[in-house]
Amino acid sequence: MKPQPDLPVAPSAADDEGTPVSVKIRERLQAARKRFNANDNISEFIEPGELEKLLDEVTQKMEGVLDSLVIDTARDHNTKDTARRVAKMYVNEVFKGRYVKPPAITEFPNAERLNELMIVGPITVRSACSHHFCPVIGTLWIGVLPNEHTNVIGLSKYARVAEWIMGRPQIQEEAVVQLADLIQNKTKPDGLAIVMEATHYCVAWRGVKDLDSKMINSVMRGVFLKDANLRREFLSLIPRK
Repeated sequence: MKPQPDLPVAPSAADDEGTPVSVKIRERLQAARKRFNANDNISEFIEPGELEKLLDEVTQKMEGVLDSLVIDTARDHNTKDTARRVAKMYVNEVFKGRYVKPPAITEFPNAERLNELMIVGPITVRSACSHHFCPVIGTLWIGVLPNEHTNVIGLSKYARVAEWIMGRPQIQEEAVVQLADLIQNKTKPDGLAIVMEATHYCVAWRGVKDLDSKMINSVMRGVFLKDANLRREFLSLIPRK
């Protein structure tokens, strides 16, 4: 009689308990065939309580980075808790836009049928470049040309959604497109324009170390793309330095 092959053994609760939380989150993303690039939001795949566990895991890994940099965190009082501080900075602050759901945005009907150019800004934005994890700090301006069917959102909400989009490792070109897509889908205006100007510390702090260098880019949608006069009006009203 031939020996029967061993049947696969289901993982026990103890085995699952020992699995790093990052592995569990990654497996859910892969099972759903979802992308998890640096500038993607993955909050849908994080279960309650897991963000705190992820913070602990990142702290442990950051301690290993400091060890590899030959920093004596046991005796150096300045770096004793640096691993935890850095982990909290990444998970709870500068990369927060990856791990939390989008801010609640209350929409109102355009009862007065507003159809004139509206500009919001300057909105201060803070992000990090996905190449070196160095800060990207700047301002952006948002121009909206509504129609009678456009949803109206509060002025502060533009800053909220910008903060959520920028709170992840980004390149500026993709960040502005992501923000434009979100506002376009929420408000459905006739036209949408965004201009962002920022200092990239991967240029100012390292590399060529050019403190005066800035990057400016824009996204134009709808009538802003088609109507040169409207585009000029929007750009002329931005009080850039």
